[in-house]
Amino acid sequence: MQITKNKFVQIHYTLKDDAGDLIDSSVEKEPLSYIHGNNYLLPKLESELEGKNPGDKFSAVLEPADGYGERDERMVAKVPRENFDTSMPIEVGMQFQADTPVGPQIVKVTEVNDATVTVDANHELAGVRLHFDIEVIDVRDATEDEINALSQGCGCGGCGGDCGGDCSCDGGCGGGCGGCAG
Repeated sequence: MQITKNKFVQIHYTLKDDAGDLIDSSVEKEPLSYIHGNNYLLPKLESELEGKNPGDKFSAVLEPADGYGERDERMVAKVPRENFDTSMPIEVGMQFQADTPVGPQIVKVTEVNDATVTVDANHELAGVRLHFDIEVIDVRDATEDEINALSQGCGCGGCGGDCGGDCSCDGGCGGGCGGCAG
């Protein structure tokens, strides 16, 4: 059976950067399961999967524009230290949701000093060319329950794996969060 819209699909993937460094992999874990054509994966990756069959193995390279976008230095900001809760330590690498002019966003702390905290709202894979090796494990018709779950807002739409806190379907993502790319 070929991968087409609303098919339940299971894949194994390995994701690397240009240097060949491993970013993520489902190999030796559960395969990534999703319903095709419903924004569970990056759109370009879904188009690469379209028409494939169980057993197919292929590689796909996604340019940053087709992945998580180009890195945008306007999404990096130095925030006065006094804007943060002083009861907890602030450390490089911490992530939290911040209200921004374009709405809530997940930001990562990249620098801390006595006067400011530098936060970055770029996705951690922004500006990165993504190299996927994919094996299609299974393709079948999605059940009515699986398709109905889509209307409840599940699916991470290429969240990058950890979802940065913006996958709000309480674990009912059909595997979408754990394997989008993170």
